[in-house]
Amino acid sequence: MHLKLPMRATPYTASLFAFLFCPALLVINLLPGDTSLAQDKPDRPPWAQKSKSASAPASQPAAAPDDSQDSAPQRGRIRVNVNLVNVLVSALDEHNRPAPDLPRESFQLFEEGVEQKIEIFESETQLPLDLVLMIDSSLSAHKEIAFEQEAAAHFIGQVLRPGDRLAVFAVGESVTQLAGFSDNVATLQAAVHRMPTDAGTSIYDAVLLASRSLEHRGEDRRRVIILVTDAGETTSNSDFDAARKGAVRSGSLLYTIVIRPVKNESGRNTAGEHALETITDTMGGAMFYPDAVSELDGIFDRINRELRTQYRLGYYPNPRGPANTYRQIEVKVSGKYQVRHRKSYLTGPQ
Repeated sequence: MHLKLPMRATPYTASLFAFLFCPALLVINLLPGDTSLAQDKPDRPPWAQKSKSASAPASQPAAAPDDSQDSAPQRGRIRVNVNLVNVLVSALDEHNRPAPDLPRESFQLFEEGVEQKIEIFESETQLPLDLVLMIDSSLSAHKEIAFEQEAAAHFIGQVLRPGDRLAVFAVGESVTQLAGFSDNVATLQAAVHRMPTDAGTSIYDAVLLASRSLEHRGEDRRRVIILVTDAGETTSNSDFDAARKGAVRSGSLLYTIVIRPVKNESGRNTAGEHALETITDTMGGAMFYPDAVSELDGIFDRINRELRTQYRLGYYPNPRGPANTYRQIEVKVSGKYQVRHRKSYLTGPQ
């Protein structure tokens, strides 16, 4: 963002004005000039460096400058905007259960291999949730749709707390929003039961559209995507790189539940599963492979408990990365714990 600054008086013109028109002492505060630095093209993430033709410069940053303050800075005041990076962390014990009440000293946080000072530490963070619930409505997944709808409706009634919002999407050849972000449980449950049937499955489009819908929902909220699908990618207009890049930019968590109509890998297309595993790992969520749809209630319950026992770590990057670049994050927890968190983020404009 380039701001046009008002013309300032130079020391010479100010002195001449005082001499000619004002015999009294005139005090002039000269503020330091503001320089605008030309930004290079945004750096591509490591996983997308092969392609030179992708339009990275057109991408929007994940975090816009903080405009919650007055839009026109007061004269004589200089504000420095330093972006706080929030990392949501799930720590699971050897039985794959959330491990609550770990002390701050148990956590180490690194950016690009450099340890960072943890400025904010919250156990069982109370930040409200923005959730996108996406259900595969393609013909290939239609056999189990009634069970999925019942489990999803039950989850909606279970997960929403005051301040939380949830949106419902159907994933077929097209990705259709059935209900916008709301806390009205009855409306959301009704939307789940209005699931249309479609021919194809656009997984990459679904991840990209969900990420975009969450991207500007607010920095003081947690962003979560829950995708129930057979993972049979067939009809997306977007590709894997676009979906993954959009997911990283949004800072969302992705929980993927794969309903496999065919259990044997030799009898199904596993490319979509492997792609979702990679995106889910990058975003800091989890993959679930139920053996039967009757397990869906238990999986939704695990997701709910994990969301309610997450740790929130906040830090100011030091050194601060260049504008519009991807930065790698690593969180270590002392003890025998499985740790899940997003692996990278995109810096905002400086």
